[in-house]
Amino acid sequence: PADPSEEEKGAESNNNSTHVEEDEDGPHFEPIVPLPDKVDVKTGEEEEEEMFCNRAKLFRFDAETKEWKERGIGLVKILKHNTSGKVRLLMRREQVLKVCVNHYIMPDMLLKTNAGSDKSWVWNAVNYADEEPRPEQLAIRFKTKVEALLFKTKFEEAQKIDALDGAAVELFEDLGTNAKSFQSSEGNRPCRALFTTVLVCLDPDSLLVM
Repeated sequence: PADPSEEEKGAESNNNSTHVEEDEDGPHFEPIVPLPDKVDVKTGEEEEEEMFCNRAKLFRFDAETKEWKERGIGLVKILKHNTSGKVRLLMRREQVLKVCVNHYIMPDMLLKTNAGSDKSWVWNAVNYADEEPRPEQLAIRFKTKVEALLFKTKFEEAQKIDALDGAAVELFEDLGTNAKSFQSSEGNRPCRALFTTVLVCLDPDSLLVM
């Protein structure tokens, strides 16, 4: 007769071999939908230098209700384009990242204190945040006085950059026009133009021709 202990050992051996086979031949899952490749998201700020960035709350004045309405909370940025030199103000709402203000900073814009607060400024601009650009009275509020003063400093710095660039372009255009109109005494053949070096001072009203 067979030894019961030997039969038990044989059964255990068979169970072990079966377990190993299940591990080796177990199910293998493949993703039903292939994972997409990593996509780089373009923000439109890749060619711009960041002059200012800070968290703030933005408002716009509703002319119909005569009330200030909140536009959003997020990071407000002053960005200078590396090629054109143009400077714009950009702000996106937190989390959703929807643009709530987007406009160029122009020399004729005036920052004024909002209701006497040292943390808030008011100004007028043509806002391009929505599908249709529209003139708006905007207000921005910072957490501290220091942040608000730094914003004003950089805003006015951007205004000077735009004013200087505009004045320089106008002067070079005038020089080009004068060079074309300059003619030699021999017939109507234009002479070789001697271009003038222009030094633009920090004062936008002053241009020194050398």
